Amino acid sequence: MTGLSVRGATFRAGGREILSDVSLDVVPGETLALLGPSGCGKTTLLRIIAGLEAPSAGVVAFDDRDVSNSPPHRRGFGMMFQDHALFPHLDVGANVEFGLKRAHWPEPRRRERVQELLDLVGLPGFERRRIDRLSGGERQRVALARALAPEPRLLMLDEPLASLDRSLRERLAGELREILGRLAIPAIYVTHDQAEAFALADRIAIMNSGRVTRVGRPSEVWEHPETEFVARFLGMGNVVSGEREPDGWVRTAFGRFGPVAGPAGPARLLLRPEGVTLVTAPGDGVAEGIAEAVAFGGERTTVTLTAGGQRVEFSLPSSAELPARGEPACVSVPQIQELAQ
Repeated sequence: MTGLSVRGATFRAGGREILSDVSLDVVPGETLALLGPSGCGKTTLLRIIAGLEAPSAGVVAFDDRDVSNSPPHRRGFGMMFQDHALFPHLDVGANVEFGLKRAHWPEPRRRERVQELLDLVGLPGFERRRIDRLSGGERQRVALARALAPEPRLLMLDEPLASLDRSLRERLAGELREILGRLAIPAIYVTHDQAEAFALADRIAIMNSGRVTRVGRPSEVWEHPETEFVARFLGMGNVVSGEREPDGWVRTAFGRFGPVAGPAGPARLLLRPEGVTLVTAPGDGVAEGIAEAVAFGGERTTVTLTAGGQRVEFSLPSSAELPARGEPACVSVPQIQELAQ
């Protein structure tokens, strides 16, 4: 296939397996986000793709050619680091031009390429600006321009917005998606920030303990997390234990939900947050419990219910007749999903 292909990538160090049999593809023009908690193996995988680490097993290929044993400078990949790694003693133009000089581009073409890229990232006329005179967002754009300068076949971005404040990250994430969308190359974007990944990526690969546990378009991953880890990592913490009865309904401490296809026996259910409403009486599809906490949050109030030693949280309109703390409450839950553990 054209683009990047990783098959069975495994990495061991210090007697520990950091990556375990990771496989993924990224096609030209696509941005794949590697999303997961700190220490899950995202950066190690990126370093293996870049050639900065050798895999203990597995293959890295680009355009159907095995590059697993090629040194980084032979792969033709570009990388943008979390700290931007700009040279403070060089101005903006010289930073962007740095890789072009090492690649022996002729000077007229170098100057033209620098101007092209500064226009692309929204910094026209910044060639002579000093790095220490730039804002955090401007430095991020210079680092992106430098990574793109040698016309890489693949672009890798390792937490490029992590050092910026939330409002600036949100604004630059939108700009970065627009820039990546204009490129006809595959891109891998490493982050632990869910909002960033969902805003930027065409597809998301969620990692946990050195493995890829879910891959799909952002909407697919959100609507069908498939596993308890993915659901909880995405902030959907209403996972409850129950017993599937012969009719397919799952009986939990909060009530019965379903039907859910499958054999009778233990089941783990996600009570999805969409469309929940406060109701006055229990019944099938209704979570019944004691209001352990009621936290006002403006237009919405979070009500925490407990039953049988389990807890679930629901965001409800603050205008509803909400229960007081310690009172019984019933919440209709129209969407449920069974999760693999």
